[in-house]
Amino acid sequence: MLGKSPSWADAGGACSGYLIQEGAYTLLLDCGAGVFGKLRERHDYLAVDAVLISHLHSDHFFDLVPFSYGLELSARQSEPPRRPSLLAPPGAREVFRGVLGAWGNEELIESAFSLREYDPDSELVLGPLEARFCEVPHFTRTFAVELRAGGARFTFGADCGPNQELVQFAGATDLLMLEATLEEPEPGPERGHLTAREAGELARQARASRAVLTHFSDELDRERIQAEGSAGYGSLVELAREGAVYEL
Repeated sequence: MLGKSPSWADAGGACSGYLIQEGAYTLLLDCGAGVFGKLRERHDYLAVDAVLISHLHSDHFFDLVPFSYGLELSARQSEPPRRPSLLAPPGAREVFRGVLGAWGNEELIESAFSLREYDPDSELVLGPLEARFCEVPHFTRTFAVELRAGGARFTFGADCGPNQELVQFAGATDLLMLEATLEEPEPGPERGHLTAREAGELARQARASRAVLTHFSDELDRERIQAEGSAGYGSLVELAREGAVYEL
């Protein structure tokens, strides 16, 4: 776990970023603000095989910018340059160009990575990993991600409000990682985030073997988050922390 913060980073922390390794293959799941520096502490960024983005909010993709500069400018880069795969949601190319065009280098990410906008209705094969997607309710188009390898399943709920689609998608998964951004539900009918209790309830309904809560601020009370999440889950939930390792 490289970063677990919500849209504002914890003190000394980073936003969404999860390093997935199976054998010699390395996948970075999300690359939010601050994640690139955390990645450099633990793994050679030039040896990352692929990056997979769940949705196009800055706390989930913005460190593709320093990552791209590293790939383009590092004295250690090979010739021809190594370009990791970048799997991003539909519309990503336009979003990236819009962000980077603000300072005149709109194709930076495309030149540093091999960019592909994935079809969320199809499965991906990423080295030894198989990935599939489930659209979940958020404030921009967002996809939960399941990764499978060797019979093990890891499900990442991304950012989402309460929904039954994710319950079905994650059914009986080995490890379910869910956001727990809120202390109280958002007012009104439009929901894009979960409370800890709602996250625990979703994990219980999905019959997940393990539940990890992430995407919450260090300004919140960890004991309360764990207590409420565990009450919803019916068993002890784990709380995300940077540097944690989960083996399946």
